Amino acid sequence: MRFLFVLILLSGTGIGFIYPWAVSNFSGREIGTWRVYEQGRFRPLTVSLKDRDAPVRVLVDLTARAERIVSQQRTVLTLTAATNGRTVLASTLQFNHVDNPRQASPQLPDKIFRDEAGLIATVSPGAYLFTVGPGDAEDIPMRAVDLVLRSGVGEIVARARPIGFSLMAVGLIGFLLSLRPGGGRPENPNSQPPPPRWGRGPT
Repeated sequence: MRFLFVLILLSGTGIGFIYPWAVSNFSGREIGTWRVYEQGRFRPLTVSLKDRDAPVRVLVDLTARAERIVSQQRTVLTLTAATNGRTVLASTLQFNHVDNPRQASPQLPDKIFRDEAGLIATVSPGAYLFTVGPGDAEDIPMRAVDLVLRSGVGEIVARARPIGFSLMAVGLIGFLLSLRPGGGRPENPNSQPPPPRWGRGPT
């Protein structure tokens, strides 16, 4: 039973965490990566998109000299995307859920934190203006910000995370209970030597 609960826990981790992360970062193809902040200046970006690019996932990579981003639920960056004067995406980014940032360079202490701004489900052919700006979070040691666009991405099944978290809870609770004395395999009564018999037996 203990091994079964470990399998349930691992399955829940895969469904709740690994599957959404893989869909967000690796599904579809990358349209491109553009630097939108450097040396203390933000600059807007115009990208030409085609209808066959839909859906387009918008990701933001923040390079900072920090081990983690502590935004205290405040906004680190804001992002809007517009085409033909119409806003198609507006998002606030906090980066506080990134547990494993990438190393920018072995020679530098900078780390790269990725957050998802959202999904442009329907694309009208034409120019899209992406505007990234600062939020209200303070003391974020930003070095650079890159905008990443991926096309033809898969959509995360809405029920995947709740199902994954439920399986993780069942697996963890079951595993902990199996560690208790008597919580594992029931003891075989035949595995113990018979109790000594006192007195004289029949002759």
